[in-house]
Amino acid sequence: MIVPISLLAELLQAWPQLRPQIYFKSSMTALSHAMEDLVLAGSDDEPLVIASFQRERFYRQEAHRYRRIASRSSQVYVLAAPETDFKNASECHETVAFAPEDGLSKEWHLVVLGQNYSTCLICQEKIVPIDNQDDRGPLLMDQARRFEGIWTFDREVSSKAAALLLDKIVNYRPELAEKIDRARTTYKLVKTPKKTRKSATSKAPKPDISAGKNSKIPNPKLSDAFAERLVTYLQAGQHKLLKAYAAIAAQERKERLVNLITTAMRQSLNPQEIVEVAVHELGTALSASRCLIYRCKTADVAVKIDREFLRPGASSLLNQTWLLQENQIWSDAVARQERVYIQDTAQHPLIVNTKFLKKTVKNWQIVSWLMVPVLYQGRVLGMVEMHQCRSTLAWEEDEIALVEAIATQLGAALIQAETYAHLEELNQQLEALDRTRSNLIAITGHELRTPLSTIQVCLESLNSEPDMPAQLRQIMLETALGDADRMRKLVQDFLTLSHLESGRVQWNVESLTLQECVDLALSSVRSRTVDQQLPEIIAEVSAELPLVQADGEWLVEVLSKLLDNACKFTTPQGSVTIRAKCNGSRMVEVLVADTGRGIEANSLKVVFDRFYQEEGALRRSAGGTGLGLAICKQIVAGWGGKIWVDSAGKDRGSEFHFTIPTV
Repeated sequence: MIVPISLLAELLQAWPQLRPQIYFKSSMTALSHAMEDLVLAGSDDEPLVIASFQRERFYRQEAHRYRRIASRSSQVYVLAAPETDFKNASECHETVAFAPEDGLSKEWHLVVLGQNYSTCLICQEKIVPIDNQDDRGPLLMDQARRFEGIWTFDREVSSKAAALLLDKIVNYRPELAEKIDRARTTYKLVKTPKKTRKSATSKAPKPDISAGKNSKIPNPKLSDAFAERLVTYLQAGQHKLLKAYAAIAAQERKERLVNLITTAMRQSLNPQEIVEVAVHELGTALSASRCLIYRCKTADVAVKIDREFLRPGASSLLNQTWLLQENQIWSDAVARQERVYIQDTAQHPLIVNTKFLKKTVKNWQIVSWLMVPVLYQGRVLGMVEMHQCRSTLAWEEDEIALVEAIATQLGAALIQAETYAHLEELNQQLEALDRTRSNLIAITGHELRTPLSTIQVCLESLNSEPDMPAQLRQIMLETALGDADRMRKLVQDFLTLSHLESGRVQWNVESLTLQECVDLALSSVRSRTVDQQLPEIIAEVSAELPLVQADGEWLVEVLSKLLDNACKFTTPQGSVTIRAKCNGSRMVEVLVADTGRGIEANSLKVVFDRFYQEEGALRRSAGGTGLGLAICKQIVAGWGGKIWVDSAGKDRGSEFHFTIPTV
C-alpha cells in the first residue's frame, strides 16, 4: 500500500517544539556515517537500525556498510525505491522496496536505537525550482542538494521515528510483522494508531511517555551540544564552499561565453553565424524563456526577427515583425545607450500606462524584460533582448553584466564582419570595373575599328576610281552609310547609359496605354529589319489593362531593345511572344519570351552587366555592343520597376520580365 504521508511532517506535528533546519547532502552523508560508525564501534547487542534511501542507486553506494552493520544485529531494515534489482528480501538484512510514488521517495532517514544510546536523522529534500537548475555548473553537483529536517539524540523522538518507519515496513512486508513486534517489545515502541497514519493533517496523539524516560524533550548533554556545534560548523563551511562555487561558476560562464563569441568571430565573418551562436549561448546561460538578438539602427521603425532562442512553453517570435519606434523600452535603451531591465512587467508604471507595451507584454507573456543595446563607438548596431515568461525571478547583477559583455563583443564582431563585407563588395566592384575595361577595349576595337576600316576602304575606292560603275558606286555608298549608322548607334548607346547611370536623365512621366507602346516598339523593330527574315512575333497585350505610369519614349526603348534581342537570338522558324498582366502589387508585369538560344544558368545574374555578351566580345555571331540590357535595367529602375530573366538553359529559349507602375 502506497503511503504518501511525510514522516517529517508527522514528527513535527507530534512535537511542535522541534525546529527543522537545512542540511546539505555532504553534511547529511557525514552525519549518517557517524551514526553508522556508532553502531559498528558500539558494545550494544542487537541495535535497531532503520535506513530509508530515496532510490536504489543511493543505497548501492552504502551497501557495504549495511552488510557490516547486519553482522552486529538482526534488526536492520533498509528501504529504497527499486530501479534495477532492489526487491523485498531477507538476506544479510531486511530490504524493503517501496513504490516510487511513496512519500519516502522524497525523504532520507536513518534511525538507530540501542540499549544505551539513540539517534535519528529525518530529512525531506527541498527541490530547487527548474528555472534555477539550467547550466549552473558546480551548483548542480550532487553534494549541493538540500534537505530540511531534524537530527537529534533524543530517545523519545528517535523511538517515535522508529515506530512510524516500522509501521511503513509492515505495509510493504506484512510477513515481517512478528519480527517487528519483537523489535517493538525490545525497544518499548508503541504501535502508531491507524488514525495517525491516515493523514499528516490529522491531530496527532500526544506521545506515550512510557517510551522514554521523561515526558519532555531533555536538554542535550554536553557531548550532544558539541556534536551540534560541529554540525553547525560543517554546515557553515559547506555554505561558504557553495558560494565560492557559485562565484567561480559565474566567472567561468562569463569567460566561456565571451571566448565562444570571440572564437566564432575569428572563425566566421558571417554576421548571421555570429548572432546564431550568441543568441543560443546567452539564452541557455541565463535560463531565459526567450532570447532575441537582431540588427537594427536608431532610425529603424521595425525589424523582422530571424534569430531566437526559445524554451518550451514560450511563444515563438521567429519571422515576426517587431515594432521598435512604438516600443518605449527600446527607445530608452537606444537613447541612453545602456541596458533597461524590468523585473516585473505587471508592476512597471511605463508598461501599465502604455497601451502598446501592455498589449505586447500580454501577447508574448513577457514577465521580466531585459534590453541591452549592441554598440560600437556610440553607434547602435543591434539589440539583445531577454524575456522571462513564467516567473519574475531576478537576474543577478553578474548575469546582466555577462549580457553586456557579450553585447560589447558582438558590436566588435559585427563591425569586423561589416568591414569585411564592404571589402568584399569593393573587390567585386573592382573586378567588375576591370572586366568593363577589358570589354570596353574589345568592343572599341571591334565595333569602332571594323566599321571605320570599311568606311575608309569605300571612300578610298570612290576617290581613286572616278569611272567606277554606278551600281558598284551605289553599293560602296550604302556600305559606308550602314557602318556609319552602326557607329552612331554605338556612340548613342554609350551616351545613353552614361546619362542613365549618372542620374542626368529628365523623366517625363505620363499615363500611357501599354498596348500602344507595344505597337510602336513592334513597328520600330520591323522597320529596322525590313531586309531580314524575322521569327513569328505574337503580341498578347489586352486593351483592358490599367494605364501605366512611365516615360513613353523610354518605355518604347525598353520594349524595342528586348524585342531586338529576342529576334536576334531566335531563328526565323522560332517565335517571340510579348504578354502583359497585373501582378497584384499595383504593377503591370511585361513578358518578352522567345524560343531561341537561351541562357546558361551561370550567366543569368550577369546578363544585365555592361558589355556582357555570352559568346565573348571577339567571338560574336550576332553582333551588338552588350549595352542594350544594361540600358534596359537602368530605365526600368528609373520608374521604380524591376527587371529579371529566366531561362531553362542553352537552346531552350529565354523569358525577360519587367514591371511598370500603374496609374
